[in-house]
Amino acid sequence: MQQSVLSTDAPLDLRLSPEELETVESHVSQFITDIVADAGADGAVLGLSGGIDSTTVADMAVNALGAENVHGLVMPSEVNDDANMSDAEWVAEELDIPYEVIEIQPIAESFFEAIPEAADDQMAVGNVYVRTRAVLNYFLANHENKIVLGTGNRSEALTGYYTKYGDQAVDCNPIGNLYKQQVRQLAASVGIPEELVMKTPSAGMWVGQTDEEELGLGYDTVDAILALHVDGPLSVDATVRQLDVTSEDITRVVELYEKSKHKRQMPPAPPSLSL
Repeated sequence: MQQSVLSTDAPLDLRLSPEELETVESHVSQFITDIVADAGADGAVLGLSGGIDSTTVADMAVNALGAENVHGLVMPSEVNDDANMSDAEWVAEELDIPYEVIEIQPIAESFFEAIPEAADDQMAVGNVYVRTRAVLNYFLANHENKIVLGTGNRSEALTGYYTKYGDQAVDCNPIGNLYKQQVRQLAASVGIPEELVMKTPSAGMWVGQTDEEELGLGYDTVDAILALHVDGPLSVDATVRQLDVTSEDITRVVELYEKSKHKRQMPPAPPSLSL
């Protein structure tokens, strides 16, 4: 892939230095190698959406494991943008990895027919698409003795912007410690084209859906608030002054973080009894 140049007008520049970026690239590649080796697996499977996260993970996995050991799945539904699915196939072909295109609409329709009263619930329907992809990822991974690579980043993890037992039903998250801004930088550094690096992020759960519309804020602002206030030590007032954002913006991010804690924990059980 050709080299891309990345700039940012973010409220807080979280970009890594060239030295840090080189370390991250090596660290992520070694992480993938180690996870596969520890599992006694023969490689990795991942879903390809045509977005920056899955493209970056696929690229890093090829570097770590070799193209022949990375298997991609492109899984469109009727609500997905054809251009995104085309990009997903293009990524697989550019990386020279084996891949399949599996139309998931017929599979999802079986769920909608089984519980028709839920078929008009946009969020419930969108989550069916995401969870269907997870099942297919594991179906293929089990068959080929491979692990499933997640494509989630730190911004999504902390805000809970993913489907429980869906896109985070995975064996590991290679870019899980990187904010979205840093994922873009990593993508650019490994030569992913600018049009993919800066593409509007979308989970593809319904027609016209975008990540930032659902989050209520742009990723750069979310990243900055997470880094300074949720992950960092600054108070609300200090964060407002530092970033020139509103206290309502910070409240929105904190609410996303707090309400999604259950997604970052194992399912709870009652406390142990002394019997």
